[in-house]
Amino acid sequence: MRASAALPVAVVTLGLVALWYLAAIGLNWQVVADTQARAGAAPDFGEMLSLTLSFNRPLLPAPHQILVELWNTTAALPITSRRSLVHHAGITLSAALTGFAMGASLGILLAIAIVHLRALERSLMPWIIASQAIPVLALAPIVIVALGRFDLPDVMPKAIISAYLCFFPVTISMVKGLAAPDRLSLDLLRTYSASRAQVFWALRLPTSLPFLFAGLKVAVAASIVGAIVAELPTGAQAGLGARLLAGSYFGQTIQIWSALTAAAIVSASLVGLLGVTERLVARRLGARP
Repeated sequence: MRASAALPVAVVTLGLVALWYLAAIGLNWQVVADTQARAGAAPDFGEMLSLTLSFNRPLLPAPHQILVELWNTTAALPITSRRSLVHHAGITLSAALTGFAMGASLGILLAIAIVHLRALERSLMPWIIASQAIPVLALAPIVIVALGRFDLPDVMPKAIISAYLCFFPVTISMVKGLAAPDRLSLDLLRTYSASRAQVFWALRLPTSLPFLFAGLKVAVAASIVGAIVAELPTGAQAGLGARLLAGSYFGQTIQIWSALTAAAIVSASLVGLLGVTERLVARRLGARP
């Protein structure tokens, strides 16, 4: 069963890698041709293929170039090195997780208040939705400059940007989950004179957990994006955003793509960790495996 499930994933992955190589050849071909022409060289077709896939500053790096860069900046360097992607990913991850904790907590509290106070659903929910219309790229410099006046840890401005992106999916999913119990179940608890707190802990919260974890998975991926975006306008010296800035300044596209790949790996790992946590919680509550 597992092998049959893995086969489609492997086929799609191989197809995407093949398309990536074709795109790299097509985008880099003219750049390599111009470089060879200036050097007075006339490589044949096979040599051009090799050059497009090994060019130092390609428009689109080939997958193997990104993997080599990842290896050279992770396994081949000590974690304390300022060139280590592990070091930069750790700095971004610390801000992202801090923001994720802040945003998720705020989202859960807002959802509980909205479900139990109907007036808030009409008055607060439109503002929560409208808050997401503000581009994070425009908001990040404002928040960072404003908070720069206070003696706060360096991680806080980035964490607040991450929290801004995190609280919305958690709020929406948690509101949906807390309101999910059917009318018969609610009426049954009321016949036993259950208080609001008892209804919440016995019915609403367990019912909302699948919705909550779905929102948390979206939020934790958004937290990485928020931390990286917050690093860009400040000219940060460390973090994945700093690697992206340095790569763009010096035209190092392979460095840019390796930083993006590292961010994707970190996000996928966090989402996977939440998935494992969700299964453990569901099993603890008596769900069937």
